[in-house]
Amino acid sequence: MEERLMARLESAVARLEALSLRGGSVAGSGGDDASATDPSIVAFEDFMGAYLGRVSSAGEKIGGQVLAVTKILEQALNMQKELLIKIKQTQKPDLAGLAEFLKPLNEVIMKANSMTEGRRSDFFNHLKAAADSSTALAWIAYTGKDCGMSMPIAHVEESWQMAEFYNNKILVEYKSKDPNHVEWAKALKELYLPGLRDYVKSHYPLGPVWSATAKAKAAAPSAPAPPPPPPASLFTSESSSPSSSKPKVGMAAVFQEISSGKPVTSGLRKVTDNMKTKNRADRTGVVGASEKESRTSSPSFSKAGPPKLELQMGRKWVVENQIGRKNLVIDDCDAKQSVYIFGCKDSVLQVQGKVNNITIDKCTKMGVVFTDVVAACEIVNCSGVEVQCQGSAPTISVDNTGGCQLYLSKGSLGASITTAKSSEINILVPGAEPDGDLVEHALPQQFIHTFKDGQFETTPVSHSGG
Repeated sequence: MEERLMARLESAVARLEALSLRGGSVAGSGGDDASATDPSIVAFEDFMGAYLGRVSSAGEKIGGQVLAVTKILEQALNMQKELLIKIKQTQKPDLAGLAEFLKPLNEVIMKANSMTEGRRSDFFNHLKAAADSSTALAWIAYTGKDCGMSMPIAHVEESWQMAEFYNNKILVEYKSKDPNHVEWAKALKELYLPGLRDYVKSHYPLGPVWSATAKAKAAAPSAPAPPPPPPASLFTSESSSPSSSKPKVGMAAVFQEISSGKPVTSGLRKVTDNMKTKNRADRTGVVGASEKESRTSSPSFSKAGPPKLELQMGRKWVVENQIGRKNLVIDDCDAKQSVYIFGCKDSVLQVQGKVNNITIDKCTKMGVVFTDVVAACEIVNCSGVEVQCQGSAPTISVDNTGGCQLYLSKGSLGASITTAKSSEINILVPGAEPDGDLVEHALPQQFIHTFKDGQFETTPVSHSGG
């Protein structure tokens, strides 16, 4: 509490010093200074001083890639502050103009995402938590209910839900190893919840407020058209340059060559008699058996089938053959629908809302985060899966599965957990304190059966350290 208070005081002193140096020229200097002292901008500085300092301090103690991604996060927040100041001086642009306006912020966010690509490092969970959570800053792109985004407050919460899966893994991995990593993960969560969420709720619950009096910025006549944003951009728009400035490809290039009047056969080689197939001894008209097999054995798509994420007959969500997809979301669901996940690998699925039951079948390295189930969550024939329940689940069953991590909330501690033919099952539950670490429990996979009083008695094997 004292650290947050000191941070806010230091921020206030810095602003007062800046005003004194300008000698009270705020009114005469134009919109820049007036926008910088706007209550919403001052509140954003207070928010950064209260929450970002903890993340940065823990990141400096850890160093390496964690410090690098923390500095990128600082850049993103500072860039958002600059954009909020500019928004108060700019009229609301069209879709293409909005993408160009938000391009600097998008480039910083993409820089964080690029750190999660390639070979996984020892700090992959840190990088993924920071990169996924940074998408919460895209709330600034909300322009209305028809823009395809959730409202700003909901967008911040949903973005953190994507990152929380990896943030929890940091807490579990380092809870007894290094307190600096635990502090970094806790501070990262507080940066968004309640930090950014409460700021957006107080100042921009309906999105950014653009200036109604500022003049729209006109592009210089001689300036070239801005390039389109990168394909992986969070803020996409349809902008293209004139077709005449692009080199023609494909059939258009062929017709252009024909209509140019040049001899179109000048670049062709003459075919001599010995090059003709009928005169070549090494070519015959008989197709060999091996060639037949090679042609018939190559299907048009993989044996696993095409990926699916769809609602069938209005009652069953089917998620199949998803590979390497970390942002799968089912948000339009109800308590009468079921979710069936089959053949997925190295992916993460979020089920936002209450459903009847969830079945995870033949999946590898799959992560599933759900809120509530009415009947049961079933894990069958899987390997290395992680399942997190944020609400309630009456029954959880694990069958023929090797490697399963279950994260239970306080509302799901009363769940009945059934296991069969499974190994390496660990369950993580909340600690005794509200802000305490998760406590891990391993379910037994070896049992002793003894015949007593006319029947067999079964007890789990216990190992002593002595």
